[in-house]
Amino acid sequence: MHMADALVSPAVAGTMYVLSTGAAAYSIKQVREENDPKKIPVMGVMGAFVFATQMLNFTIPGTGSSGHLCGGMMLSALLGPYAGFLTMIGVLLVQCLLFADGGLLALGCNIWNMAFYGCFIGALLIWKPIMKTGASRAKIIISSILGCVLTLQLGALSVSMETLASGITELPFSVFVGTMQPIHLAIGAVEGLITAAVLIFVNEARPELLWGVSDEKESRLSLKTTVIVLGVIAAVCGGVVSLFASAFPDGLEWSMEKVAGTTELEAQGGAYAVAESIQSATSLLPDYAFKNSESVAGTSFSGIVGALVVVAILVAACYAFRFFKKKNKV
Repeated sequence: MHMADALVSPAVAGTMYVLSTGAAAYSIKQVREENDPKKIPVMGVMGAFVFATQMLNFTIPGTGSSGHLCGGMMLSALLGPYAGFLTMIGVLLVQCLLFADGGLLALGCNIWNMAFYGCFIGALLIWKPIMKTGASRAKIIISSILGCVLTLQLGALSVSMETLASGITELPFSVFVGTMQPIHLAIGAVEGLITAAVLIFVNEARPELLWGVSDEKESRLSLKTTVIVLGVIAAVCGGVVSLFASAFPDGLEWSMEKVAGTTELEAQGGAYAVAESIQSATSLLPDYAFKNSESVAGTSFSGIVGALVVVAILVAACYAFRFFKKKNKV
């Protein structure tokens, strides 16, 4: 659901930037109050994990479309809604600037659509209540599927509403929303299963990492080992498995093709030109490939480098903005 700049007007883009920035500021405040430095390595490795798995588009049978993990629900189940939201921002920022995945003008929209719902609605209204009396495989599966389906539906609906507010006539609201919602229902179901598999592993290996879980269960792996395992999986996904990702358009592109007959809508104006010039300068690996090259090595390189950049940015941000402070000794 990475929206391109042509899908939003500057007014709508600015409004969504304000909303997303407000949610980010509140999240920073809450993370500082939580003051749990152990989340730093988890934010880094899970940010890399979500980045890498978002490269793995899976085919939706019988549609000619594909989908990929969004990640907000998974991150919030491990980090809580606030640290999870900030981690998703790091992922989306790297995708936008380094890989030109999603427009810079539309970044506020993408943060809201892909991060806000999963990290706040999914975590606070679904995950936390279900896990209140303890975690189990059944509860994890139910909450993961329900959370991913619901939050992806909200995200898809927001995309349609943002294009409506922007006056994108090539995508008439009733037809566009009628196309977006069903395909993202299927994508959300698959994401729920993937999310459940990861969270079940964490519950078995290091249950204390699950957010909002009150029961105490013996850990099978140390925090360091668990983080390393997740990091290795992220590296394999980004560097190897990404080579076998579906070539079909994702849910948003597929919906645009169905409704407007094209995925390339044009937009003119100073704001669009400025955003495009900035992205052209920063996107060293556009579309997750070497510039002017179709080598598959570019995909593997992008997956590994992108994951490392996400880790570096998230860890650096934790220290630079003092998300976590050393507790005073009594």
